[in-house]
Amino acid sequence: MRKFQKKQLKDIFGEIHKIHLQCRDMLEKKEYQTVSNLLADCQETAIQIGEFTERLEGGAETVACLERYCEQLYQVSTQMETMPAQKVCKKLESVLTRAENALDHMPVRKEVVFLPYKASMWDSLESVYLAAREDETCDAYVVPIPYYDLNADGSFGEMHYEGMEYPNNIEITHYGDYNLKERHPDVIYIHNPYDNCNVVTSVPEQYYSKNLKKYTECLVYIPYFVLNEIEPDDQDAIDSMKHFCFLPGVIWADKVIVQSEKMRQIYISEFIKAARANNLPEMYTDRRILEEKILGLGSPKLDRVRTVRKEDVAVPEEWRKVIERPDGTWKKIIFYNTSIGALLHCDEKMIEKMQRVFEIFKEEQEEVALLWRPHPLISSTVKTMRPKLREAYEKMVESYLAEGWGIYDDSADMDRAVVLSDAYYGDLSSVVRVYQETGKPVMIQNVEVV
Repeated sequence: MRKFQKKQLKDIFGEIHKIHLQCRDMLEKKEYQTVSNLLADCQETAIQIGEFTERLEGGAETVACLERYCEQLYQVSTQMETMPAQKVCKKLESVLTRAENALDHMPVRKEVVFLPYKASMWDSLESVYLAAREDETCDAYVVPIPYYDLNADGSFGEMHYEGMEYPNNIEITHYGDYNLKERHPDVIYIHNPYDNCNVVTSVPEQYYSKNLKKYTECLVYIPYFVLNEIEPDDQDAIDSMKHFCFLPGVIWADKVIVQSEKMRQIYISEFIKAARANNLPEMYTDRRILEEKILGLGSPKLDRVRTVRKEDVAVPEEWRKVIERPDGTWKKIIFYNTSIGALLHCDEKMIEKMQRVFEIFKEEQEEVALLWRPHPLISSTVKTMRPKLREAYEKMVESYLAEGWGIYDDSADMDRAVVLSDAYYGDLSSVVRVYQETGKPVMIQNVEVV
Protein backbone atom coordinates (compact mmCIF):
# COMPACT_ATOMS: atom_id res chain seq x y z
CA MET A 1 0.00 0.00 0.00
CA ARG A 2 1.15 3.52 -0.76
CA LYS A 3 1.46 6.16 1.94
CA PHE A 4 -1.01 8.51 0.28
CA GLN A 5 -3.49 5.64 -0.14
CA LYS A 6 -3.29 4.80 3.54
CA LYS A 7 -3.84 8.46 4.38
CA GLN A 8 -6.92 8.56 2.13
CA LEU A 9 -8.32 5.45 3.81
CA LYS A 10 -7.61 6.87 7.26
CA ASP A 11 -9.54 10.00 6.27
CA ILE A 12 -12.45 7.79 5.16
CA PHE A 13 -12.38 5.93 8.47
CA GLY A 14 -12.51 9.32 10.17
CA GLU A 15 -15.67 10.21 8.23
CA ILE A 16 -17.30 6.89 9.23
CA HIS A 17 -16.54 7.63 12.89
CA LYS A 18 -18.39 10.94 12.45
CA ILE A 19 -21.37 9.10 10.93
CA HIS A 20 -21.51 6.87 14.00
CA LEU A 21 -21.97 9.98 16.14
CA GLN A 22 -24.66 11.21 13.77
CA CYS A 23 -26.44 7.87 14.14
CA ARG A 24 -26.36 8.21 17.92
CA ASP A 25 -27.89 11.69 17.73
CA MET A 26 -30.54 10.62 15.22
CA LEU A 27 -31.50 7.57 17.32
CA GLU A 28 -32.04 9.78 20.33
CA LYS A 29 -34.52 11.72 18.14
CA LYS A 30 -36.01 8.41 16.90
CA GLU A 31 -35.23 9.27 13.29
CA TYR A 32 -34.85 5.61 12.35
CA GLN A 33 -35.07 5.98 8.59
CA THR A 34 -32.25 8.50 8.59
CA VAL A 35 -30.15 6.14 10.69
CA SER A 36 -30.95 3.25 8.35
CA ASN A 37 -29.74 5.29 5.39
CA LEU A 38 -26.55 6.28 7.21
CA LEU A 39 -25.80 2.67 8.14
CA ALA A 40 -26.29 1.64 4.51
CA ASP A 41 -23.75 4.29 3.49
CA CYS A 42 -21.30 2.93 6.07
CA GLN A 43 -21.73 -0.60 4.73
CA GLU A 44 -21.17 0.44 1.12
CA THR A 45 -18.03 2.37 2.08
CA ALA A 46 -16.70 -0.54 4.15
CA ILE A 47 -17.22 -2.94 1.23
CA GLN A 48 -15.30 -0.61 -1.10
CA ILE A 49 -12.41 -0.35 1.36
CA GLY A 50 -12.39 -4.13 1.75
CA GLU A 51 -12.30 -4.70 -2.02
CA PHE A 52 -9.36 -2.32 -2.32
CA THR A 53 -7.31 -3.68 0.59
CA GLU A 54 -7.98 -7.31 -0.41
CA ARG A 55 -5.65 -6.84 -3.39
CA LEU A 56 -2.81 -5.49 -1.26
CA GLU A 57 -0.05 -7.20 0.67
CA GLY A 58 -1.02 -7.64 4.31
CA GLY A 59 -4.66 -6.69 3.73
CA ALA A 60 -6.29 -9.93 4.94
CA GLU A 61 -6.70 -8.83 8.57
CA THR A 62 -8.20 -5.49 7.55
CA VAL A 63 -10.66 -7.27 5.25
CA ALA A 64 -11.67 -9.70 8.02
CA CYS A 65 -12.29 -6.82 10.43
CA LEU A 66 -14.36 -4.97 7.83
CA GLU A 67 -16.46 -8.10 7.28
CA ARG A 68 -17.18 -8.24 11.04
CA TYR A 69 -18.01 -4.53 10.92
CA CYS A 70 -20.57 -5.13 8.14
CA GLU A 71 -22.11 -7.91 10.25
CA GLN A 72 -22.36 -5.51 13.17
CA LEU A 73 -24.00 -2.91 10.93
CA TYR A 74 -26.67 -5.45 10.00
CA GLN A 75 -27.32 -6.44 13.61
CA VAL A 76 -27.58 -2.81 14.68
CA SER A 77 -29.98 -2.02 11.84
CA THR A 78 -32.38 -4.73 13.07
CA GLN A 79 -32.13 -3.80 16.77
CA MET A 80 -31.70 -0.02 16.74
CA GLU A 81 -35.26 0.73 17.84
CA THR A 82 -34.81 -1.28 21.03
CA MET A 83 -31.14 -0.56 21.74
CA PRO A 84 -29.88 2.54 23.58
CA ALA A 85 -28.32 5.03 21.17
CA GLN A 86 -25.03 5.16 23.10
CA LYS A 87 -24.72 1.35 22.96
CA VAL A 88 -25.28 1.34 19.17
CA CYS A 89 -22.48 3.86 18.72
CA LYS A 90 -20.17 1.95 21.06
CA LYS A 91 -20.70 -1.38 19.24
CA LEU A 92 -19.98 0.16 15.84
CA GLU A 93 -16.97 2.10 17.08
CA SER A 94 -15.40 -0.96 18.67
CA VAL A 95 -15.43 -3.06 15.50
CA LEU A 96 -14.45 -0.19 13.20
CA THR A 97 -11.49 0.70 15.41
CA ARG A 98 -10.17 -2.87 15.11
CA ALA A 99 -10.35 -2.56 11.32
CA GLU A 100 -8.55 0.79 11.46
CA ASN A 101 -5.81 -0.69 13.65
CA ALA A 102 -5.35 -3.53 11.17
CA LEU A 103 -4.98 -0.94 8.42
CA ASP A 104 -2.27 0.82 10.44
CA HIS A 105 -0.22 -2.39 10.46
CA MET A 106 -0.37 -2.92 6.70
CA PRO A 107 3.08 -2.46 5.09
CA VAL A 108 3.63 0.79 3.21
CA ARG A 109 5.65 1.06 0.00
CA LYS A 110 7.08 4.30 -1.33
CA GLU A 111 6.80 5.20 -5.01
CA VAL A 112 9.47 7.46 -6.46
CA VAL A 113 9.49 8.77 -10.02
CA PHE A 114 12.32 10.48 -11.88
CA LEU A 115 11.35 12.86 -14.69
CA PRO A 116 14.46 13.65 -16.75
CA TYR A 117 14.06 15.31 -20.14
CA LYS A 118 17.56 15.37 -21.69
CA ALA A 119 19.23 11.96 -21.67
CA SER A 120 22.63 13.68 -21.53
CA MET A 121 21.60 15.18 -18.17
CA TRP A 122 20.51 11.86 -16.65
CA ASP A 123 23.76 11.63 -14.68
CA SER A 124 22.41 14.38 -12.41
CA LEU A 125 19.82 11.89 -11.10
CA GLU A 126 21.32 8.45 -11.69
CA SER A 127 22.97 7.69 -8.34
CA VAL A 128 19.78 8.68 -6.49
CA TYR A 129 17.72 6.39 -8.72
CA LEU A 130 20.11 3.46 -8.25
CA ALA A 131 19.89 3.86 -4.47
CA ALA A 132 16.08 4.00 -4.62
CA ARG A 133 16.01 0.90 -6.81
CA GLU A 134 17.98 -1.03 -4.20
CA ASP A 135 15.53 -0.09 -1.44
CA GLU A 136 13.20 -3.07 -0.95
CA THR A 137 10.43 -0.82 0.36
CA CYS A 138 10.55 1.50 -2.66
CA ASP A 139 9.26 1.32 -6.23
CA ALA A 140 11.36 3.57 -8.46
CA TYR A 141 10.44 4.63 -12.00
CA VAL A 142 12.36 6.55 -14.64
CA VAL A 143 9.92 8.38 -16.89
CA PRO A 144 11.73 10.53 -19.49
CA ILE A 145 9.47 13.36 -20.57
CA PRO A 146 9.39 15.08 -23.96
CA TYR A 147 10.59 18.60 -24.59
CA TYR A 148 10.19 21.16 -27.36
CA ASP A 149 12.49 23.54 -29.14
CA LEU A 150 11.15 27.05 -28.80
CA ASN A 151 10.67 29.26 -31.80
CA ALA A 152 11.90 32.85 -31.80
CA ASP A 153 8.41 34.03 -30.78
CA GLY A 154 8.34 31.64 -27.80
CA SER A 155 5.93 29.15 -29.37
CA PHE A 156 6.59 25.42 -29.26
CA GLY A 157 8.51 24.03 -32.22
CA GLU A 158 9.84 20.52 -32.81
CA MET A 159 9.20 17.93 -30.09
CA HIS A 160 11.96 15.60 -28.87
CA TYR A 161 11.76 12.40 -26.84
CA GLU A 162 14.99 10.71 -25.75
CA GLY A 163 13.65 7.71 -23.87
CA MET A 164 15.64 5.30 -26.05
CA GLU A 165 19.00 6.95 -25.25
CA TYR A 166 19.41 5.94 -21.61
CA PRO A 167 21.93 3.36 -20.32
CA ASN A 168 20.89 -0.27 -20.73
CA ASN A 169 20.71 -0.84 -16.98
CA ILE A 170 18.04 1.84 -16.56
CA GLU A 171 14.47 0.56 -16.95
CA ILE A 172 12.43 3.17 -18.77
CA THR A 173 8.68 3.80 -18.46
CA HIS A 174 7.06 5.76 -21.28
CA TYR A 175 5.49 9.00 -20.12
CA GLY A 176 2.22 7.99 -21.76
CA ASP A 177 2.04 4.96 -19.45
CA TYR A 178 2.56 6.87 -16.20
CA ASN A 179 -0.38 8.96 -15.01
CA LEU A 180 0.93 11.31 -12.34
CA LYS A 181 -2.51 12.26 -11.09
CA GLU A 182 -3.60 8.66 -10.59
CA ARG A 183 -0.27 7.35 -9.28
CA HIS A 184 0.45 10.32 -7.02
CA PRO A 185 4.08 9.29 -6.33
CA ASP A 186 5.48 9.96 -2.89
CA VAL A 187 8.50 11.71 -4.39
CA ILE A 188 9.14 13.29 -7.80
CA TYR A 189 12.72 14.12 -8.83
CA ILE A 190 13.41 16.70 -11.56
CA HIS A 191 16.52 18.30 -13.03
CA ASN A 192 14.77 20.92 -15.19
CA PRO A 193 14.09 24.05 -13.09
CA TYR A 194 12.91 26.44 -15.79
CA ASP A 195 9.16 25.91 -16.36
CA ASN A 196 8.33 28.73 -18.78
CA CYS A 197 11.53 30.71 -18.11
CA ASN A 198 13.74 29.11 -20.78
CA VAL A 199 14.04 30.73 -24.21
CA VAL A 200 15.52 27.71 -26.00
CA THR A 201 13.54 24.64 -24.90
CA SER A 202 10.53 23.79 -22.76
CA VAL A 203 8.93 20.68 -21.35
CA PRO A 204 5.11 20.44 -21.71
CA GLU A 205 3.26 22.61 -19.23
CA GLN A 206 1.91 19.65 -17.26
CA TYR A 207 5.52 18.92 -16.26
CA TYR A 208 6.28 22.42 -14.99
CA SER A 209 7.38 22.28 -11.37
CA LYS A 210 4.39 24.34 -10.22
CA ASN A 211 2.09 21.65 -11.68
CA LEU A 212 4.11 18.64 -10.53
CA LYS A 213 3.72 19.97 -7.01
CA LYS A 214 0.03 18.98 -7.18
CA TYR A 215 0.79 15.30 -7.70
CA THR A 216 3.27 14.44 -4.97
CA GLU A 217 4.02 14.81 -1.28
CA CYS A 218 7.62 15.81 -2.04
CA LEU A 219 9.03 17.49 -5.16
CA VAL A 220 12.84 17.33 -5.27
CA TYR A 221 14.97 19.43 -7.62
CA ILE A 222 18.59 18.47 -8.33
CA PRO A 223 20.47 20.78 -10.75
CA TYR A 224 21.63 19.17 -14.00
CA PHE A 225 24.85 21.19 -13.77
CA VAL A 226 27.78 21.52 -11.38
CA LEU A 227 29.29 24.96 -10.79
CA ASN A 228 32.79 25.91 -9.75
CA GLU A 229 32.91 26.26 -5.99
CA ILE A 230 32.40 29.80 -4.72
CA GLU A 231 33.08 31.29 -1.31
CA PRO A 232 29.85 32.53 0.30
CA ASP A 233 31.36 36.03 0.71
CA ASP A 234 32.56 36.35 -2.92
CA GLN A 235 29.66 38.46 -4.15
CA ASP A 236 31.18 39.17 -7.57
CA ALA A 237 31.35 35.44 -8.34
CA ILE A 238 27.91 34.92 -6.82
CA ASP A 239 26.39 37.60 -9.03
CA SER A 240 27.40 35.58 -12.11
CA MET A 241 25.33 32.56 -11.00
CA LYS A 242 22.67 33.86 -8.62
CA HIS A 243 19.94 33.50 -11.28
CA PHE A 244 20.16 29.74 -10.71
CA CYS A 245 19.07 30.27 -7.08
CA PHE A 246 15.61 31.61 -7.86
CA LEU A 247 14.26 29.59 -10.76
CA PRO A 248 10.75 28.05 -10.66
CA GLY A 249 12.12 24.61 -9.79
CA VAL A 250 13.84 26.06 -6.73
CA ILE A 251 10.76 28.04 -5.73
CA TRP A 252 8.24 25.21 -6.00
CA ALA A 253 10.36 22.25 -4.84
CA ASP A 254 10.00 20.85 -1.33
CA LYS A 255 13.69 19.90 -1.36
CA VAL A 256 16.61 21.27 -3.38
CA ILE A 257 19.85 19.26 -3.46
CA VAL A 258 22.96 21.29 -4.31
CA GLN A 259 26.58 20.29 -4.72
CA SER A 260 28.12 21.48 -1.44
CA GLU A 261 27.53 23.22 1.88
CA LYS A 262 29.03 26.44 0.52
CA MET A 263 26.66 26.38 -2.44
CA ARG A 264 23.79 25.71 -0.05
CA GLN A 265 24.56 28.88 1.90
CA ILE A 266 24.71 30.87 -1.34
CA TYR A 267 21.39 29.47 -2.56
CA ILE A 268 19.68 30.30 0.73
CA SER A 269 20.99 33.86 0.90
CA GLU A 270 20.30 34.68 -2.74
CA PHE A 271 16.86 33.05 -2.63
CA ILE A 272 15.87 35.23 0.32
CA LYS A 273 17.05 38.39 -1.46
CA ALA A 274 15.11 37.51 -4.62
CA ALA A 275 12.00 36.48 -2.68
CA ARG A 276 11.94 39.80 -0.85
CA ALA A 277 12.50 41.71 -4.07
CA ASN A 278 9.51 39.89 -5.56
CA ASN A 279 7.34 40.46 -2.45
CA LEU A 280 6.79 36.75 -1.82
CA PRO A 281 5.12 35.60 1.42
CA GLU A 282 7.12 35.09 4.61
CA MET A 283 7.44 31.33 4.08
CA TYR A 284 9.78 32.09 1.16
CA THR A 285 12.00 34.43 3.18
CA ASP A 286 12.18 32.46 6.45
CA ARG A 287 15.77 31.22 6.71
CA ARG A 288 14.80 28.36 9.02
CA ILE A 289 12.41 26.98 6.43
CA LEU A 290 14.97 27.35 3.64
CA GLU A 291 17.66 25.64 5.69
CA GLU A 292 15.42 22.56 5.82
CA LYS A 293 14.50 22.85 2.15
CA ILE A 294 17.92 23.44 0.54
CA LEU A 295 20.49 20.73 1.31
CA GLY A 296 24.17 20.58 0.34
CA LEU A 297 24.34 16.80 -0.11
CA GLY A 298 26.51 16.77 -3.25
CA SER A 299 25.86 16.22 -6.93
CA PRO A 300 25.02 12.83 -8.47
CA LYS A 301 27.01 13.99 -11.52
CA LEU A 302 30.16 13.84 -9.42
CA ASP A 303 29.09 10.51 -7.93
CA ARG A 304 28.87 9.01 -11.40
CA VAL A 305 32.14 10.30 -12.80
CA ARG A 306 33.95 8.93 -9.74
CA THR A 307 32.63 5.43 -10.36
CA VAL A 308 32.97 5.07 -14.16
CA ARG A 309 36.14 3.19 -15.12
CA LYS A 310 37.96 3.44 -18.44
CA GLU A 311 37.96 -0.31 -18.94
CA ASP A 312 34.18 -0.42 -18.58
CA VAL A 313 33.53 2.13 -21.33
CA ALA A 314 32.45 0.89 -24.75
CA VAL A 315 34.41 2.70 -27.49
CA PRO A 316 32.56 3.00 -30.83
CA GLU A 317 34.41 1.64 -33.84
CA GLU A 318 34.26 5.07 -35.52
CA TRP A 319 36.08 6.53 -32.52
CA ARG A 320 38.75 3.83 -32.60
CA LYS A 321 39.62 4.77 -36.17
CA VAL A 322 40.52 8.24 -34.89
CA ILE A 323 42.13 7.21 -31.60
CA GLU A 324 44.29 4.21 -32.56
CA ARG A 325 47.64 4.38 -34.30
CA PRO A 326 48.58 1.68 -36.86
CA ASP A 327 50.47 -0.23 -34.14
CA GLY A 328 47.36 -0.35 -31.91
CA THR A 329 48.52 2.22 -29.35
CA TRP A 330 46.32 5.15 -28.51
CA LYS A 331 46.96 8.79 -29.24
CA LYS A 332 46.43 11.41 -26.53
CA ILE A 333 42.73 12.29 -26.45
CA ILE A 334 41.69 15.89 -25.85
CA PHE A 335 38.12 16.54 -24.72
CA TYR A 336 37.10 19.75 -26.51
CA ASN A 337 34.02 21.27 -24.92
CA THR A 338 32.15 24.22 -26.41
CA SER A 339 29.41 25.90 -24.40
CA ILE A 340 26.27 27.87 -25.15
CA GLY A 341 27.35 30.84 -23.05
CA ALA A 342 30.61 31.41 -24.89
CA LEU A 343 28.92 31.29 -28.28
CA LEU A 344 26.17 33.71 -27.24
CA HIS A 345 28.71 36.10 -25.71
CA CYS A 346 31.29 36.07 -28.48
CA ASP A 347 29.20 35.47 -31.64
CA GLU A 348 31.39 35.36 -34.79
CA LYS A 349 34.58 35.46 -32.73
CA MET A 350 33.65 32.13 -31.22
CA ILE A 351 33.09 30.57 -34.65
CA GLU A 352 36.51 31.85 -35.73
CA LYS A 353 38.11 30.50 -32.56
CA MET A 354 36.61 27.05 -33.07
CA GLN A 355 37.70 26.93 -36.70
CA ARG A 356 41.26 27.78 -35.64
CA VAL A 357 41.18 25.08 -32.96
CA PHE A 358 40.12 22.53 -35.57
CA GLU A 359 42.91 23.61 -37.91
CA ILE A 360 45.54 23.13 -35.19
CA PHE A 361 44.31 19.72 -34.06
CA LYS A 362 43.90 18.57 -37.65
CA GLU A 363 47.58 19.28 -38.17
CA GLU A 364 48.42 17.24 -35.05
CA GLN A 365 46.05 14.35 -35.76
CA GLU A 366 48.86 11.78 -35.96
CA GLU A 367 49.64 12.28 -32.27
CA VAL A 368 46.48 13.78 -30.80
CA ALA A 369 42.81 12.82 -31.18
CA LEU A 370 40.30 15.60 -30.72
CA LEU A 371 37.00 14.61 -29.10
CA TRP A 372 34.62 17.50 -29.71
CA ARG A 373 31.53 17.52 -27.53
CA PRO A 374 29.37 20.64 -27.95
CA HIS A 375 26.68 21.45 -25.42
CA PRO A 376 23.65 19.26 -26.28
CA LEU A 377 21.40 22.31 -26.77
CA ILE A 378 23.83 24.45 -28.74
CA SER A 379 22.21 23.83 -32.14
CA SER A 380 18.76 24.71 -30.80
CA THR A 381 20.16 27.82 -29.14
CA VAL A 382 21.86 29.06 -32.31
CA LYS A 383 18.65 28.53 -34.26
CA THR A 384 16.55 30.48 -31.74
CA MET A 385 18.90 33.13 -30.34
CA ARG A 386 21.63 33.60 -32.97
CA PRO A 387 20.01 32.83 -36.33
CA LYS A 388 22.69 34.88 -38.12
CA LEU A 389 25.29 32.32 -36.95
CA ARG A 390 23.24 29.28 -37.86
CA GLU A 391 24.60 28.75 -41.37
CA ALA A 392 28.25 29.24 -40.35
CA TYR A 393 27.88 26.91 -37.35
CA GLU A 394 26.12 24.17 -39.31
CA LYS A 395 28.71 24.33 -42.12
CA MET A 396 31.49 24.01 -39.54
CA VAL A 397 29.86 20.90 -38.05
CA GLU A 398 29.28 19.38 -41.50
CA SER A 399 32.91 19.99 -42.49
CA TYR A 400 34.22 18.48 -39.26
CA LEU A 401 32.09 15.37 -39.72
CA ALA A 402 32.93 15.00 -43.40
CA GLU A 403 36.69 15.19 -42.90
CA GLY A 404 36.57 12.46 -40.25
CA TRP A 405 39.91 13.18 -38.57
CA GLY A 406 38.26 13.99 -35.18
CA ILE A 407 35.47 12.59 -33.00
CA TYR A 408 32.10 14.33 -32.81
CA ASP A 409 30.26 13.30 -29.64
CA ASP A 410 26.59 14.26 -29.51
CA SER A 411 25.61 11.22 -27.44
CA ALA A 412 23.82 11.32 -24.11
CA ASP A 413 26.84 9.94 -22.23
CA MET A 414 29.21 12.75 -21.27
CA ASP A 415 31.08 10.58 -18.78
CA ARG A 416 32.43 8.41 -21.59
CA ALA A 417 34.25 11.44 -23.00
CA VAL A 418 35.47 12.45 -19.55
CA VAL A 419 36.85 9.00 -18.74
CA LEU A 420 38.45 8.26 -22.13
CA SER A 421 40.16 11.62 -22.61
CA ASP A 422 43.56 12.58 -21.25
CA ALA A 423 42.94 16.31 -20.85
CA TYR A 424 40.23 18.96 -21.11
CA TYR A 425 40.32 21.99 -23.37
CA GLY A 426 37.44 24.36 -23.98
CA ASP A 427 35.04 26.79 -22.40
CA LEU A 428 34.57 27.51 -18.74
CA SER A 429 31.33 25.63 -18.06
CA SER A 430 29.82 23.19 -15.59
CA VAL A 431 31.71 20.39 -17.36
CA VAL A 432 34.95 21.78 -15.94
CA ARG A 433 33.91 21.07 -12.35
CA VAL A 434 33.05 17.49 -13.30
CA TYR A 435 36.32 17.02 -15.17
CA GLN A 436 38.35 18.30 -12.23
CA GLU A 437 37.19 15.26 -10.26
CA THR A 438 39.37 13.08 -12.51
CA GLY A 439 42.56 14.94 -11.58
CA LYS A 440 43.48 15.26 -15.25
CA PRO A 441 44.70 18.56 -16.82
CA VAL A 442 42.20 21.30 -17.61
CA MET A 443 42.87 24.26 -19.91
CA ILE A 444 40.30 26.99 -20.61
CA GLN A 445 40.29 28.41 -24.12
CA ASN A 446 40.58 32.17 -24.66
CA VAL A 447 38.46 33.34 -27.57
CA GLU A 448 40.62 36.43 -27.92
CA VAL A 449 43.63 34.27 -28.75
CA VAL A 450 43.05 33.09 -32.29
